[in-house]
Amino acid sequence: MATAASDSRAAPLPTPLRTVDEQLQMILDGIGSLEPIELTLLDSQGLLLAEDVRSDFPLPSFDNSSMDGYAVRAIDTRSASEDKPVRLQVVGDIAAGATTRSGMGPGLSMRIMTGAPIPAGADAVIPLEDTDRGLARVAITRPVHTGECLRRAGEDLPAGSPALGAGAALGPQQLALLAAIGRDRVVVRPRPRVIVLSTGSELVEIGQRPGFGEVIDSNSYMIAAAAKDAGADARRVGIVADDHATLLDALESQLLRADILVTSGGVSMGAYDVVKEALSDLGTVEFTKIAMQPGKPQGFGYLGNKVPIFCLPGNPVSSLVSFETFVRPAIRKLLGKRNLHRATVQATLTEDIESPRSVRQFRRGVLKRTDDGGYSVSLVGGPGSHLIASLALSNCLVVLDEQTTAVSSGSAVTVMPLLLANR
Repeated sequence: MATAASDSRAAPLPTPLRTVDEQLQMILDGIGSLEPIELTLLDSQGLLLAEDVRSDFPLPSFDNSSMDGYAVRAIDTRSASEDKPVRLQVVGDIAAGATTRSGMGPGLSMRIMTGAPIPAGADAVIPLEDTDRGLARVAITRPVHTGECLRRAGEDLPAGSPALGAGAALGPQQLALLAAIGRDRVVVRPRPRVIVLSTGSELVEIGQRPGFGEVIDSNSYMIAAAAKDAGADARRVGIVADDHATLLDALESQLLRADILVTSGGVSMGAYDVVKEALSDLGTVEFTKIAMQPGKPQGFGYLGNKVPIFCLPGNPVSSLVSFETFVRPAIRKLLGKRNLHRATVQATLTEDIESPRSVRQFRRGVLKRTDDGGYSVSLVGGPGSHLIASLALSNCLVVLDEQTTAVSSGSAVTVMPLLLANR
């Protein structure tokens, strides 16, 4: 009888873990783009233009005054000084909003307000402070040059010229320009619709006092908020119990409403991990292990008409780290953003850290500005992925790459700011 030692059959080698970069690249390679839509200006804030916009008229659309003063001909003021002011007759007033153009001849002037149209015959404006502010006649105490205090038609934007190009990010300044050229609607890349579900028969809704063995659902609120922060139109569907049919019905009911589906929970190796069991049967969702901590078990694939679905772990820290690592870049790609990832900074570590070899570790931290203009970071909470209270105290993730096994206090580390507190 053969013994274990003499058995020639080699034990199967463990399947190597997929790296974070490999998983992310696979996800992004399959993420396409959304069809542009037309929105009102305020609804388009934060989105990217999907069209080139030109102005049909010049900005400003007419020559106007940049100061309260008097419209004059510059040649009439060439001899003016404080000792010998030039005196001109005032033949009228022009207010901002005047819709008929006035005119004036040599040796005359007109009182004019900021933004009011320049009268025909005038080529400059003398500010009030350089005059005696006369009503019938005005004394001018210095010469003015042609074009002084004038805003020429089209000097900001000529008629027919490009105002904003496709791909421009629409912030307050860009919306102001669009409004100024008369555009009340624009074609933009829309916000992805992200639907968030939490799975688990142990979960109860806010407002219910959890009984023994029950947990209030917090993940769906966290992930929906994170999706909104990434620029998505996020909606929380709620809790789905550990039942195959119920889960599949819940997902199917959301397919027409979603550009991305996100679930949390039920993706590890337990007997009741219903998400993994139910979606694996569809053949379009792959569950795998990633070389990261936390967040090792991950699921990704497509449902219905190629709607991406992310199946995140159920522990809150794992769920948020997974979102930041995989879901946020996908949302940003759908938005058409060039920068898919959060910016990172280098910070001085205030304590020692150890990290598993060949694993990318994410630790919660508190990032602060230092007196020299740099950053320092301290850890908050232990490595446990269930520690939601310490998660709430953090404002960043300390990222230790796969080659790092230990970092000493005082060393520089890579930090991903999530929310930089003013303290």
